[in-house]
Amino acid sequence: MATLSLTSLPRETRDVLFLLAVVAWVVGMQVGHVPWWCSALTAGVLVWRAVLALRGLPLPGWPWRLGLLLLTLLATWATHGTVLGQDAGVTLIVVLLTLKTLEMRARRDAFVIFFLAFFTLLTHFFYSQSLLTAAGILLALLGLLTALVNAHMPVGRPSLVQAARIAAGMAAMGAPIMLVLFLLFPRLAPLWGVPSQSDTGRSGLSAQMRVGQIAELVLDDSIALRLRFDGTPPPPGQLYFRGPVLSDFDGVEWRPVRSEFPTRLSLPANLSVAGEPVRYEVTMEPHRRPWLFLLEAATQAPEVPGARVRMNDDLQWITNRPMNSLVRYRAESHTTFRHGPLEPALALQDHVALPPGYNPRTLALAQQLRREHGTGAEANPRLIRTVMERLRTGGYSYTLTPGVYGRDTADEFWFDVRAGFCEHIASSFVVLMRALDIPARIVTGYQGGELNGLDGYWTVRQRDAHAWTEVWLAGQGWVRVDPTSAVAPGRIGAFERLRAPEGAIAGAIRNLTPNLSAQLRAAWEALNNSWNQWVLNYTQGSQLDLLRNLGFKSPSWTDLAYVLLGVVVIASLLGAAWTLWERQQHDPWLRLLRRARLKLKALGVDSAEHTPPRELARHIQQRWSGDDAAAQGVAQWLLRLEAQRYARPASPDMNTLATLQREFRQLAWPRPITASR
Repeated sequence: MATLSLTSLPRETRDVLFLLAVVAWVVGMQVGHVPWWCSALTAGVLVWRAVLALRGLPLPGWPWRLGLLLLTLLATWATHGTVLGQDAGVTLIVVLLTLKTLEMRARRDAFVIFFLAFFTLLTHFFYSQSLLTAAGILLALLGLLTALVNAHMPVGRPSLVQAARIAAGMAAMGAPIMLVLFLLFPRLAPLWGVPSQSDTGRSGLSAQMRVGQIAELVLDDSIALRLRFDGTPPPPGQLYFRGPVLSDFDGVEWRPVRSEFPTRLSLPANLSVAGEPVRYEVTMEPHRRPWLFLLEAATQAPEVPGARVRMNDDLQWITNRPMNSLVRYRAESHTTFRHGPLEPALALQDHVALPPGYNPRTLALAQQLRREHGTGAEANPRLIRTVMERLRTGGYSYTLTPGVYGRDTADEFWFDVRAGFCEHIASSFVVLMRALDIPARIVTGYQGGELNGLDGYWTVRQRDAHAWTEVWLAGQGWVRVDPTSAVAPGRIGAFERLRAPEGAIAGAIRNLTPNLSAQLRAAWEALNNSWNQWVLNYTQGSQLDLLRNLGFKSPSWTDLAYVLLGVVVIASLLGAAWTLWERQQHDPWLRLLRRARLKLKALGVDSAEHTPPRELARHIQQRWSGDDAAAQGVAQWLLRLEAQRYARPASPDMNTLATLQREFRQLAWPRPITASR
């Protein structure tokens, strides 16, 4: 069976197949963000259209297209509950782009597909602005430009390579303009949103913590934030990045204190710090929550473009809008700090409350410990040390596969399973503390990170999401206690992380080339970080910093507008100069002949654009007598002009074009012949 080659196909079929391949790449990048039926439908339509093109069959009629459109609308409504909004809109534009290929009969229809595809490219930024996404979009853009250039070459069979070369040249010529607009065009609020991501069964943070419902935790290796410290970073055991604080417990789920209830009393932060601050810069990935992650504990609000930032009573930093795009901010924190009330307060009762009827064996253990160590507040530090020692020596383990817990999660952890990840350990510890009448709560966030030796940034991943606890002690306030450090000390001090099970191939590659894998990963993440720092995080402040570097002392938006206007004017003048120069380079021989023709026309000798110099010389000799020296000089000059262009082989004494141009300026032209003569 002979193999199919693009060169053997008719041009129309070849062009259709190429355009379908580009459309497939554009919509294929959305596979992870659209419903399964959308991917299946678009794939089926594109294959159907390709078969029709290969076999030369007619396109389907309007009933087919209308039926597919109605099916798409119904499926979109059933999936998203609406046909409006971001996710539903992306689903519709992907399907409509592919359906348009079923009525591509003329160049006009192809142009509609081009512009729909360009618009669809923009929707990829709703979900990711990573370097990999940008590379995929650039490839799709070059493919669409190639198809567009090819559509404007209707005659003959121009090769796709030729069209691609022209498209690449157009993109290269437009690159300086894009760079100037990127640097100087006023920064607007981000147009892109990010999709909500379910964190069930994956490491990461959420506003609640449901204990014991996940049988197996899958470590998410995606990046949560990157940091660059101005000086020496804190010790590993102090890298705690604070997130939501969970105090309400209903026996199954931990939630933040719901302060909207009038029965709730607030506990002021009363933050006091000591020592020199740690200064650092954070680049935080979008997480669609109104949270900022700072190293414990920060006293000053970081500046986030377009957002107001405040610290709540739990020392968590909150913004007035979700963080839907990459954001960079500077902060300073004190690793030595104290917060919360120093004396007993009524609001602390909310932090010893337990739901009735849960964890009876843990309550009994608390009564036993109280009998052994005393009931007064002075016994609380001793009780905390005793519980931590129980975790260290009681055969408890830190694992990703603890199995599903039952109703009484604390009882099962302390007495039966004796294994879990940080949420089991922290929850069980707080339940026991509250049973001991010691105020306690869970703090979630990130702990640890890893240094990328290539760019000097610390990388904190979703797998570094952590839950620790705070207990309240008289005279000290809230004190951090991390029970996981007693079960698995390496998790905190040495950044040792559990690894999710790998496949056979991935495991073999890691075992054979561990150093190479680590180096490639570090290089890729350093490259992504550079993309984040210099492209995605090029903010309004960065534009003003650029003006400062250009010599502006106190730059403003007016200065930015003047600079942009000046660049536009200079670029326009350079373009005009280039056009003039380029026009001068167009065949100076033809330009010289045109000047001679215009001069002769003024003398009464008309000629066409295609009249050669020899014919012009003959007209001159016929019009003026042979004794007119000026006419004979012009005729001889025209003959030399023709010889300079067409004489082969060239003689050594042949006039150069520069010589002919000089002679033209020195020619004596004959007088016009009047009618009376």
